[in-house]
Amino acid sequence: MAGGSGAAYRALYRSVLTRIDPEVAHHWAFTGMRTASRVPPVVPLLRRAFVETDPRLRTRALGMDLAGPLGLAAGFDKDGAGVEALAHFGFSFVEVGTVTALPQPGNPKPRLHRLVEDRAVVNRMGFNNSGAEAVARRLRRLRAVPPRHPVGIGVNIGKSKVVAEEDAPADYAASARLLAPYADYLVVNVSSPNTPGLRNLQAVEKLRPVLAATRAAAEETSHRHVPLLVKIAPDLSDEDVDAVADLALEQGLDGVVATNTTIGREGLRSDPAAVAAAGAGGLSGAPLRERSVQVLRRLATRTTDRLTLVSVGGVETAADVRERLEAGASLVQAYTAFIYEGPGWARRVLSELAASRSRRETDRV
Repeated sequence: MAGGSGAAYRALYRSVLTRIDPEVAHHWAFTGMRTASRVPPVVPLLRRAFVETDPRLRTRALGMDLAGPLGLAAGFDKDGAGVEALAHFGFSFVEVGTVTALPQPGNPKPRLHRLVEDRAVVNRMGFNNSGAEAVARRLRRLRAVPPRHPVGIGVNIGKSKVVAEEDAPADYAASARLLAPYADYLVVNVSSPNTPGLRNLQAVEKLRPVLAATRAAAEETSHRHVPLLVKIAPDLSDEDVDAVADLALEQGLDGVVATNTTIGREGLRSDPAAVAAAGAGGLSGAPLRERSVQVLRRLATRTTDRLTLVSVGGVETAADVRERLEAGASLVQAYTAFIYEGPGWARRVLSELAASRSRRETDRV
């Protein structure tokens, strides 16, 4: 079913969904997924259609035993409202967030735009979320019931907009203190372009106290080791990528998520007027692919298996996933391709990845 749904969904997307405001379309789609997943007789049908269970895909990373290496990147489920539902659509782990210590509405609308010709999205959401306390309550309820279908849960935390840069360590620590007990891993997000001044925190001298405070808070409340990662921007220079990698090793971090969205607009196929109309914000999707792979390869060379690398940015096909894994990633995330390809996308990618592994095993024999 999922394999044959791609063309139909793409036709629906181009003819209908592109006529709807992207944020409204996202809300409707996510609500539909959550609603369907709450109907017990529907869940087995969803999993049969959208979940790939080939044992060759099994993956262990960051202390998680996962059905596969593909997860949903932060930004889709900002409040942890649909983790179980998203697992029924083929993702082995879901990164919730970005969550801030204080609830905040985000930037004024419209704040989400499609660049269809580039299979890209521009967002300036601004970390809209219900705050760490509310998300923690949601995840606590989720964790209270042993899952029939386990899914890894990462939590991506960012700086509250009203908090001054010098108070960022305490702000991140407040989120970690609330959320670490319910997370399989935490990600410190200092790379979104949509919170003023946030990317300044990628500078090593400013990032060091943020990471130290976050780690201390997580260990204080979770009473276990919660893997801690940092998410970096594709717009960093190679030298700055190296500096963050060195800092991650120095601070004993568990990994790096590479990469976030870009503020660049080079090489786009969309009409320049459409690009201008989309305005400022982070660009995600296919145009990120090349730089995301470059950053991944640089991190892999720099850290030599001492960090777990999570690759995200421009992932669209099984070949993309395979390339990231071969380049040094342990896990791969996507978001924009899921929007453009629909609910069967994850299964199609994973089925092809499993088939390619099967062919390789046969060739070796």
